[in-house]
Amino acid sequence: MTHRILPVMLAAALAALSASPALADPPGTVEWPFYGNDPGGQRYSPLSQINRDNVSRLEVAWIYHTGDVSNGDTTPSKTGFENTPIVVDGTMYVSTPFCRVIALDPETGSEKWSYDPGIRKDKAYSEGLINRGVSTWLDADRKPGELCRRRIFIGTIDARLIALDAVSGRPCPDFGNAGTVNLKDGVKNIDRLGYYGEYEETSPPAVIDDMVVVGSAIGDNRAVDEPLGTVRAFDARTGALRWSWNPIPQGPDDPEWKNWKPEDALRTGAANTWAPISTDPVNDLIFLPVASASPDYYGGSRRGPDAYANSIVALRARTGKTAWHFQTTHHDLWDYDNPAQPLLCTIHRDGADIPAVVLGTKRGQLFIFNRITGESVFPIVEKPVPRSDVAGEEAWPTQPFPTLPPPLVPQSLSADDAWGVLFFDRRQCRSKIESLRSEGIFTPPSIGGTLVIPGNTGGMNWSGAAYDPVRQLLVTNLNNLVSDVHLIAREGFEAELNNSRGFGLEFAPQLGTPYAMSRTFLRSSLGLPCNPPPWGVLAAVDLAAGQIRWSVPLGDFGEVAAQMLHVPLPDFHWGAPSLGGAIITGGGLVFIAGALGDPHFRAYDIESGRVIWTADLPAPGNATPMTFSARGRQYVVIAAGGHAKFDAKRSDALVAFALPAAEDGGNDGR
Repeated sequence: MTHRILPVMLAAALAALSASPALADPPGTVEWPFYGNDPGGQRYSPLSQINRDNVSRLEVAWIYHTGDVSNGDTTPSKTGFENTPIVVDGTMYVSTPFCRVIALDPETGSEKWSYDPGIRKDKAYSEGLINRGVSTWLDADRKPGELCRRRIFIGTIDARLIALDAVSGRPCPDFGNAGTVNLKDGVKNIDRLGYYGEYEETSPPAVIDDMVVVGSAIGDNRAVDEPLGTVRAFDARTGALRWSWNPIPQGPDDPEWKNWKPEDALRTGAANTWAPISTDPVNDLIFLPVASASPDYYGGSRRGPDAYANSIVALRARTGKTAWHFQTTHHDLWDYDNPAQPLLCTIHRDGADIPAVVLGTKRGQLFIFNRITGESVFPIVEKPVPRSDVAGEEAWPTQPFPTLPPPLVPQSLSADDAWGVLFFDRRQCRSKIESLRSEGIFTPPSIGGTLVIPGNTGGMNWSGAAYDPVRQLLVTNLNNLVSDVHLIAREGFEAELNNSRGFGLEFAPQLGTPYAMSRTFLRSSLGLPCNPPPWGVLAAVDLAAGQIRWSVPLGDFGEVAAQMLHVPLPDFHWGAPSLGGAIITGGGLVFIAGALGDPHFRAYDIESGRVIWTADLPAPGNATPMTFSARGRQYVVIAAGGHAKFDAKRSDALVAFALPAAEDGGNDGR
């Protein structure tokens, strides 16, 4: 086992260094150099100046307004300010919904420079106008002061990869075409549907060694032959393509080709990696959370298990070759993408240190593996699941279920579980549930209608998870909503679309299949969910034991419900669906906003899950916060801009909190 121990020790040292100040940094400086603070996305900072004893005294230190906000009145797409800034070399780098990159003084929020890639705002984008972050790379071959010694990379919503000089904000002239690589070049099926915003970049690129690695976001459910979700690595200096990896095998040179029917593999698209990618530089590994193949709710044109779709895939960084993979959902019919950044950590269990990767799923279940070998830390069993009653569909007969940890959200809903605030809406919900095919998780979509639990927002989503390496606690926010999904025969789709009066009903054509699709969250006529609350939770999981430590409602849906019903309602601890993740600090705190329609930022006690601080934001903070210290003062920063697809207040505000200057203690921020 010695040959495995050394890489693990080196990986731990590297992770610690990535979250620590460089030697040249002034005393009291602890930066946040990656989207998740380290390459493996732990979202943990050892900073403890802000702690459980003094967090109640946090106050706004500064607010920066980007100016980039749209309610849909000036652009076809609405904005969602979902960015998590990074701080490196004494500068904060932020990306906006319009994909502008802005450099700020992290202590004051004053602007140093901004760069505008000039995306087309007169076009509609499937994800809305969003960008979740930038990445950075230091070219050690260049001398201090040389142009583009440190580079800032952004993937734009219109599918460009751009390299900027970190000091000036100017494009790096030696990267691609004057600083830009067109990511649509070479992608199979690109623009075949004639939809401008079909192929996009929303997550920060991953950086490993001298390469920058990107996946893609692809509009769901439009057709079988959507763009292929190829993952590519580019030279960080030149922009030259180093390797590419296809999530749907394109020929017999791929070992999974044997598990596809060739005609299906060559016409099916998507299986893209749209969530952030994690890297393990010491072990030369890249971890991909792969989404579903196209389209989501009918698989008759992609027969079989659909490997590598809906999988966690470990690639060799130098070559792009598959090291190992595991499929979390076979032959996906439920939009159960793997939406969250794989979390790399060390788990101390049974007297051994396990170099682990944890994958959160929309199913609300965690899959935990030894990231070197691909072996599961806890047993995973294949269980029979319901069969499809739709002509042409061949639902896979079994699905993998982790034995531990237990599911973090409910996995079934019966008519007896119907919920409502009043008798009449509870009766409505009961009637709706009784009308749908409902046999628990993995009930296949049907023409008569299927109850899908969890619904397509999860469980977990791009919000991901944070990990406290001291307590071995993983903390994640989860949604608890159910969906009503109908397949619609092709010949009746237009009539159904034109005559629809459905509340919040969403349609998709699924071109190339016999069936279109409609879906909506299952709600009463009052607009409230039909399943019992809480509809959003924050949960802590002991990864060594595989057990849930605590689970508490997250957010206040009372404000949202009051707006919907036009009557004041107290918070009944219903929780709220959320998009935007958590961070953990050495002060024993979990910071999170994220709740849809709820403009509050909260700190939770990591030991108990108790809320111990709340602050008002200009708009809901549907982003993951970050923290850093500069000259001995710790700051916590959140983008408060609302969500692109949720009808609530929007803003362009980046808000930094800190203790009053007289109370920071003059220490090093730890």
